[in-house]
Amino acid sequence: MKEIMTLEELAAYLRVSERTVYDWANKGEIPGGKIGTSWRFRRIDIENWVNQKLSPRIHPDAPSAPPISAFLKPQRCVLLDCKSKNEALNRLIDLCTDIPGLTNRTELAEAVFNREKLMSTGIGLSIAVPHARLNSINEIQMAFAVSKTGITDYESLDGVPVRLIVLIIAGRNQHTAYIQTLSRISRLLKNEIIRERLYNCKDDQAIYDILVEGDMSA
Repeated sequence: MKEIMTLEELAAYLRVSERTVYDWANKGEIPGGKIGTSWRFRRIDIENWVNQKLSPRIHPDAPSAPPISAFLKPQRCVLLDCKSKNEALNRLIDLCTDIPGLTNRTELAEAVFNREKLMSTGIGLSIAVPHARLNSINEIQMAFAVSKTGITDYESLDGVPVRLIVLIIAGRNQHTAYIQTLSRISRLLKNEIIRERLYNCKDDQAIYDILVEGDMSA
């Protein structure tokens, strides 16, 4: 991404229409300024703005989320050999087809990939958090993958290949619980020691053990 972007370049980066960026800029909702009659945007300002928008906000009086072990099962943890984003997401979706209440695999896949069309869920630090909200689901569910080599086409915010992917699935009415769960797993994965241990996992069970142990000691 360039240090200074045009309106068209920013729209492509954010995966929204040029009209949307134009409206945001005119309303002061996105950082930028005009040079003559043309809008220009600084990369650092946009990255900070995106990070703010994607960071979960939790009311200080809200109850804390249950432990990760309440949402994640050992059989939903997997080491990946695949190189593409779509292949990785499909592998995680396959692990979740037995979720209680799920109508079918297509319902989940459409929700996950439609969310990716809005903006990449690669949040940086080699982490991606794809997610879906479904009417048919009543309990939060999670699946976790560690890529052995890194997925270069994930289009993460910092441009770094994604190696850790956590899929979170929640019901439409579980907004608070969903945000709390997202915050909890994000805090855990920001721990460099935890990430390095996950990168060096030799089997699927080790992924689960590291996540649960790290969550309990956090």
